[in-house]
Amino acid sequence: MTATKRCIRAEDLYQIRYTSDPQLSPNGKSVAFVETMIDEQRQYRNHLVLQSLDSKDLTSLTVGAVRDTFPRWSPDGATISFVSNRSGTPQIWLIDAKGGEARQLTRCKTGVSNPIWSPDGKHIVFSSMLSPEDSFSDVEGESKKEVQKVIVVNRMKYKSDDHGYIYDKSKQIAIVNVESGEMRAISEGPYNHTVGAWSPDGEWLAITANRAENPDKQHSIDVYLVPFSGGEWKKVTKSKGTFFFPTWSPDGKKLALIGSESDTHLHAAQKRVWVYNLENDEQTCITAEWDVQVGDSTIGDVRSPGHPNPGAVWREDGKGMYFIASERGNSGIYHTTLDGQITQIVGGSRNVYGFSLHEKAQKLIMVVSDTASPGDLVEVDLDTKEEQRLTDVNHDLFAELELPAVEEIEFEAEDGWKLHGWLMKPVGYQQGQKYPMVLQIHGGPHSMYGNTYFHEFQVLAAKGYAVLYTNPRGSFGYGERFVQACCGDYGGNDYLDLMSAVKYACNHFDFVDETRLGVTGGSYGGLMTNWIVGQSNQFKAAVTDRSICNWLSFYGVSDIGYYFTAEEIMANPFNNPEKMWHHSPLRLAANIETPLLIMHGEQDHRCPIEQAEQLYIALRYHDKAPVSFIRFPGASHELSRSGDPQQRVLRLEYTADWFESYLLTAEKASV
Repeated sequence: MTATKRCIRAEDLYQIRYTSDPQLSPNGKSVAFVETMIDEQRQYRNHLVLQSLDSKDLTSLTVGAVRDTFPRWSPDGATISFVSNRSGTPQIWLIDAKGGEARQLTRCKTGVSNPIWSPDGKHIVFSSMLSPEDSFSDVEGESKKEVQKVIVVNRMKYKSDDHGYIYDKSKQIAIVNVESGEMRAISEGPYNHTVGAWSPDGEWLAITANRAENPDKQHSIDVYLVPFSGGEWKKVTKSKGTFFFPTWSPDGKKLALIGSESDTHLHAAQKRVWVYNLENDEQTCITAEWDVQVGDSTIGDVRSPGHPNPGAVWREDGKGMYFIASERGNSGIYHTTLDGQITQIVGGSRNVYGFSLHEKAQKLIMVVSDTASPGDLVEVDLDTKEEQRLTDVNHDLFAELELPAVEEIEFEAEDGWKLHGWLMKPVGYQQGQKYPMVLQIHGGPHSMYGNTYFHEFQVLAAKGYAVLYTNPRGSFGYGERFVQACCGDYGGNDYLDLMSAVKYACNHFDFVDETRLGVTGGSYGGLMTNWIVGQSNQFKAAVTDRSICNWLSFYGVSDIGYYFTAEEIMANPFNNPEKMWHHSPLRLAANIETPLLIMHGEQDHRCPIEQAEQLYIALRYHDKAPVSFIRFPGASHELSRSGDPQQRVLRLEYTADWFESYLLTAEKASV
């Protein structure tokens, strides 16, 4: 380590900033984007920033203790709409593109999301979560009824890790007049609807929705065309699979969709680009022969969830589209023609997680992260493919830090499957010395580790650990067969893949001390951590985070449990409880001798805290391994990514302290 630099610390999270959601102006001369940071009160703040592409000057459009997101230009480029919580709940606000005071447009009691301008700039479509007794005209801050003494639940999907207890609420869509503020609902019923895009002539809205007879049991998501002036909806897709992010061709005769027709795989289906032709009602998958996941599947811990996906962005001549895809730990930007000829536009060892295109100006603005950068804007000249970095929001902080080296690895599983991952060296690495190693296991399981910034890995490397992270079967980025290979086989070949990674690292990196190994992961990664320490004593310490230990109880308590288990475990408690118990790490609790730290959020609806409670009590009962249980009040499943900043830092400190007790302390005592 150089004398002028220091190791990164968990609390450096409070200083890290990142950019997102770039939006090029209609004239292509400037870009609006969101900059996210944590303030002195340890609260998230999002501000809108405007950058000139000629002068490169930056202008802060919004400041203060606010969360301003989703900037969108009016068609004439004079106004920018955005979503802000400055009035208490997220509402649509408008601001002059030259700056000034923002004007509040909506005052919906339940807040709004995803506002999109009409082509003539006179209206904005948006969505909101409503109960049957609510309306879009209900004003924020006004309550119609007293606090309920009882709540009657009638739906299976009555809670959500994103929204908490939703009971009978559903996402509805409305249109607001920009001048008068007058609103008109365009959807209703016990169905969730998501804003898509306006047709070029402004006469139709493309939206997505699950309007099945029983949306709790039928999970297809269809695309609908809704006439702006009212009237009958047109259903585009066939209630088979899931489709998202509809975008219109410039002539309004076609729709591009991202999705899959798979009925058996909701989570593990590889997404592709489709085109629906309005003139002949034909739907075609134009990337059918390309075995690559469309969209960004990279997982990180310094980016807000739900980053807007631009979908497939059409060329002006309507002969092709640009889109993001994920492959082998990288996500880049690709172009496809209508006959499926695919070309990579932006590649490299990095994570592109958003972009905006202005074809006339031949400019593309993307947001990019890599292993040493949380996220900045980059301008791409589409003619020359030359790139220019526009922002460097962490320059001052990262100039102080010594960051670890990262090496990409390739190895084979026990059955010969090709596997891929990374080994992050400890900061201050010196040749000839031995270092403890921590295996990190991602969640999902259908996500992807990649060439992106991961604060947790950086903190562990700064503490003196090698960090091994890999994509076992079940991960996106390696083809559809690979991503679906763990379904019905949790704890089988995916477990062997992880152990093969450890074996490879121990055999090929002489600085790895195979007598001092740790393992950790969250969600599915927590499940596999539990499974590993129930199968093996190879690891000297483990940290399980937001985990699953019992599929039988998970079925009825998770917000996705009853249908997730059907796809992922291929069983339910009624047709094959033995299989569900077989894949449950709780079954192995009596075998666990590895010191285990259990951490869990108390408001986690995805993997509810009863999973952690069961595991903790079982380990205490068997009294074979040191175990500690850390509960985070108010925390959801997003604890480690977008949860309370102070809880995120505490979680990192507890993790590092646990590993230090079992992987570093013994070494220090023997010196």
